[in-house]
Amino acid sequence: MQVSHRKENQAPVKLGGRGWFLPIEMAVVKDVLKKFFGFEELRAGQEEVVSVLLAGRPALAVFPTGGGKSLCYQLPALMLDGTALVVSPLLALMKDQVDGLLRKEVKAARLDSTLSAEEYAKTVTRLLRGEMKLLYVSPEKIGNSDFQKLLKDVDISLVAIDEAHCISEWGHNFRPDYLKLARICRQLKVSRILALTATATLKVEADIRRQFRISKSDVVKLSFHRENLDLRVTPCVQEERKALLLERLGKNGQPSVVYVTRQETAEEVATFLAKNGLGARAYHAGLPTELRREIQDAFMSGRLDIVVATIAFGMGVDKSNIRSVIHYNLPKSLENYTQEIGRAGRDGEPAICEMLACADDRTVLENFIFSDTPSSVAVRNLLERVLRLGKDFDVSVYDLATSCDIRQTVVETILAYLEMAGIVERRGRFFDTYRIKLLQPLEKVLAGRKGAEKKLLQGVFAALDAEWKWLSVKISEVADSAGISAEKLRETLSELEEAGDVVLKKSGWRQGFRLKKEPGDLRELAGTMAVSFQKREATDLDRLDQVLKLSSAKCCLTKLLLKHFGEKMIVDCGHCDRCRGIPPVRLKAKAPRRVKDSELEMIRSLVRERHAALGTPRQLARFLCGMSSPASMRARLYRHDAYGLLADLPFREVEVVAESLF
Repeated sequence: MQVSHRKENQAPVKLGGRGWFLPIEMAVVKDVLKKFFGFEELRAGQEEVVSVLLAGRPALAVFPTGGGKSLCYQLPALMLDGTALVVSPLLALMKDQVDGLLRKEVKAARLDSTLSAEEYAKTVTRLLRGEMKLLYVSPEKIGNSDFQKLLKDVDISLVAIDEAHCISEWGHNFRPDYLKLARICRQLKVSRILALTATATLKVEADIRRQFRISKSDVVKLSFHRENLDLRVTPCVQEERKALLLERLGKNGQPSVVYVTRQETAEEVATFLAKNGLGARAYHAGLPTELRREIQDAFMSGRLDIVVATIAFGMGVDKSNIRSVIHYNLPKSLENYTQEIGRAGRDGEPAICEMLACADDRTVLENFIFSDTPSSVAVRNLLERVLRLGKDFDVSVYDLATSCDIRQTVVETILAYLEMAGIVERRGRFFDTYRIKLLQPLEKVLAGRKGAEKKLLQGVFAALDAEWKWLSVKISEVADSAGISAEKLRETLSELEEAGDVVLKKSGWRQGFRLKKEPGDLRELAGTMAVSFQKREATDLDRLDQVLKLSSAKCCLTKLLLKHFGEKMIVDCGHCDRCRGIPPVRLKAKAPRRVKDSELEMIRSLVRERHAALGTPRQLARFLCGMSSPASMRARLYRHDAYGLLADLPFREVEVVAESLF
């Protein structure tokens, strides 16, 4: 563990940022710890992190899942003047932490999309008055230029960034706004920054330190070794996995989490377990928010024994007595694997972590990776659409994703790259489509209005064929025809809503930008960006290889896993398959089958239909592999008989087939 040591009673030192910093004696820290959190002592690593922050320096905390990361910023936030900003990608986690702090009588709040306009305004007022110690926001919120301007009037004590590994290159598609956080912190002149992560290789750690200018001596790392976790890798074929899973769950005890790759698999496996007498439910991003919450609450309270989940489940879940974590499908990477098994046995009691390793899973996981990578042609198409719109412009990420057939997260990443290169500056976000319903006769609404405003509203409601019906208004078009700004029109309609004259339903998010400098040769810029995506693709494929190699590893599995994160282990763990003498097995996938003549004919017929969403070999290959894209989803092509026709084949082979038919 790397720690820093500060002398007591040392003089204040100017370290950059807002003001002078006076080190605080640890006895005072422990008084606050006892008063608000009820603990007598800090856990391993926490004291070192708190000391660095109180001294006014940035720190990186690499703590395994359940290692007590949140206290590392909550405690200093209570001891420092101002408000601590906590950047988290998880709404549920933000809500849980704020609710927990409020129960401790700590002044905390969150700003997110679940708040009403009134709740949001009240929170901002309290923030500007300096009435809160911690404010939780999403990376997208802190990335908003209007919010950044607001923060300039706030005394920020520190910024804590959860899931900080997402700022590193390998993780950028998770939430692209993470890429901008280091620059934003420098613009806000905040010196106390705490980057937190449960999974960081030495490369990712170095990237985080470089971006946030963290000294190597201010990195605090806890061991990933959990002596109570029994690591197992069981080679198998698809046909025997369900029986193996049923057997393991019967032996391991409950509660348990079973991780799968696809939503359909989650439903299928949960149904199988339920039919065989085990209390299991599926959890994935395709379920309604309320149902996901219900399932999570049932599992946390002990009313549900088993959750069969995609990676949508687990982040922020702190259940101490999970007795087994089983990977029914291969995880995407050793980082994912480590974080997921870290949810087992947090009570210190023995827990089993078993991977049912089937080489055939590689095909699906590779296809997910390939489906995220845009071609240089698609990137150039997007850049030409965005950077030819003039000095001030706005775009719909959804429309760009569909028209260029690039996933929305990748579109957001490209826009973030443009920001980081200083080519564009992000302005405000707004809705461009309003549905309006009158709550009283139009004559009464217009009564007493001045000439220009009355004329404007008459124009807005001119298309309303009968009062009390909903009227759809395109803000940009109506404002343009009326010769006023879109912002003025939105203000006018909001005033009507506040007066109780109308009800507004808003949709069509658009993001405003300003062109700061000419981008130069777009073909060259697109090529550079496409190369960065291709490098990420190669990195993700390599990380998948590392997962497959676990089964053939001859050494202690725990030692191998720790080595991946730069941690040396002198002796074998004594509690994994290799330490028990179970020999390694090299996973071998079945040889890909040949494409049938009938399938080729169906594909030729599909090509002859000339769907715009399947206009390139790569688009066709993704479609045949069952990987949806924005354009194919809008065209509802997932209903076509050929969708997923070759989903059991490797993407590269399907791409060869697609290229032969163009």
